[in-house]
Amino acid sequence: MKVRIGIGLGARSGVDDQERFRLVVDEAERLRFDSLWVSERLAGPGPDPTVAMTVAAARTERLKFGPAVMVLPGRNPVVLAKTMASLDVLSGGRLLPAFGLGAPQLAEHGAFGVRREDRAPIFDEALGLMRRLWSEESVTHHGEHFHVDDVVVLPKPQQDPLEVWLGGVAPSELRRVGRLADGWIPSFVTVDDVERGIATVNEVATSHDRAIDPEHFGVLIPYANAPIDDAVREFLSARRPEVDFEDIVAPDLDSLAKMIGRYCDVGASKFVVVPFGPLADVTAQLEELAEVVRPLEN
Repeated sequence: MKVRIGIGLGARSGVDDQERFRLVVDEAERLRFDSLWVSERLAGPGPDPTVAMTVAAARTERLKFGPAVMVLPGRNPVVLAKTMASLDVLSGGRLLPAFGLGAPQLAEHGAFGVRREDRAPIFDEALGLMRRLWSEESVTHHGEHFHVDDVVVLPKPQQDPLEVWLGGVAPSELRRVGRLADGWIPSFVTVDDVERGIATVNEVATSHDRAIDPEHFGVLIPYANAPIDDAVREFLSARRPEVDFEDIVAPDLDSLAKMIGRYCDVGASKFVVVPFGPLADVTAQLEELAEVVRPLEN
């Protein structure tokens, strides 16, 4: 398997201003990280992922980029299909589209204007419609949530097909990956979660006459680049009360490298490492990170 490691920017990374975000992009390109991922929080800090990815695409030549993850329910799938196709073409085929239902927070759900119980059916229909718009010359669709007649989206994505990654570790989320996705990249998961998840995704995919590329299993791994405060620990304990904190968050860079190795042992090969604290010195911290994780690639 080809191990590839990218950088993720979460709500706590502290690089929202023009100078610091551009520096992260430039350093990620210079240090030859595989990709840059930007989170989406309508009700929290951080730039809009589409805007951030556009800036990253314009400043780089080889760095891939993706949202971690972009929320589908609450967006017009035709407009989003056009946006994603345009980004892929104008970046030379470097987009890594990753979609989800939204963060497990009521404020986020409310900000997107979609009821919690409606998110999953809207997501499934929207993703199917987007795939058709990326591949078919003209699309007519009349579903439960979306209606279009003879819609043409041009340009088509440069990548053919434009492969979609999904996250999540709940049984319903794993089934969705097996039914609809081209790759799986969950977060806050243990090694056992990943091993069981890969087995479930493959089983579901097979039952739907599909196959997930073995190279398309990954993990988003938070790591502590600064002391983690009690509020974060409490949040994660509430989200995953059944697991030890250090099984889902690397406490230091040496632990991060070992954690990546353990995930590789169970079949994952694509990783997004996310600093859990602010990048106070962007260049120094990314150089230190690259020194530890880049040798793990092959």
